[in-house]
Amino acid sequence: MDLGASGNDSLVTQFVLLGLTETPALQPILFVIFLLAYVATIGGNFSILAAIFMEPKLHTPMYFFLGNLSLLDVGSISVTVPAMLRHFISNNKTIHYRACLSQLFFFHLLAGTDCFLLTVMAYDRYLAICQPLTYNTRMGWGMQKALAGMSCVFSFTNALTQTVALSTLKFCGPNVINHFYCDLPQLFQLSCSSTQLNEQLLFAAAAFMGVAPLVLIMVSYAHVVAAVLRIRSAEGRKKAFSTCGSHLTVVGIFYGTGVFSYMRLGSVESSDKDKGIGILNTVISPMLNPLIYSLRNPDVKGALRRVLTGKLPPK
Repeated sequence: MDLGASGNDSLVTQFVLLGLTETPALQPILFVIFLLAYVATIGGNFSILAAIFMEPKLHTPMYFFLGNLSLLDVGSISVTVPAMLRHFISNNKTIHYRACLSQLFFFHLLAGTDCFLLTVMAYDRYLAICQPLTYNTRMGWGMQKALAGMSCVFSFTNALTQTVALSTLKFCGPNVINHFYCDLPQLFQLSCSSTQLNEQLLFAAAAFMGVAPLVLIMVSYAHVVAAVLRIRSAEGRKKAFSTCGSHLTVVGIFYGTGVFSYMRLGSVESSDKDKGIGILNTVISPMLNPLIYSLRNPDVKGALRRVLTGKLPPK
């Protein structure tokens, strides 16, 4: 344990991340698996971005937000997985205190922006299906930039607040984190000072950035479902639901893993369940999102095919 002296207290200057496993024989195998997952995620999301950029039919608000979501997925997996890969092939499992805070900040910045962006995408679908006559006016280029910018600002404010609040805590005892990245619940357990204020801030953030967006998403899709059911054409209903089904799948994965991660604040110690949920949240979800959005969307599939084969889109 690396401790630094500060007055009469010994303060932790670095943490030890136990990672996914302490079994040496499994670490090379896991290294290959997560390296392939990382490469697939980066390639898949940048392919989506290339398809959106090159295909004129995809120059719409829905795909503008999807492109932003792809960038967030690249950032989200890059915050956690490269460090985890380094730990797989190195005997050094430590992470410096400031590096831990930095990882925490960027993780919450990207995850928070994801929350708001998924809400914006639900609102976009509501306008497109329920208010089609005013859609182009109400979801113009200026509004798209404003909604994306506000998502970043709100998330940045929360991430900075959580990080600064955490930096006021003292860590003067155990420094071993039973996880593969730094996050609030695990760090709260190691603090030797009161975390009551930090937990209250996290609860408030969960309400503002988790519960409120989820309620707005559900309300938006309640209106969407009601509008779609009024469509007489079966083909029209199918097309409308197909554009929303992918988004709802992503919302379910994102919120399902997020809720489970932070509902265990009162637990005494971290468990392997936390690591499993962490993998779903930081690795599996960003890797699956390009597949979810492309498999059920013929426009995206066609654009991806042209990107991969080098063919120009039709004029």
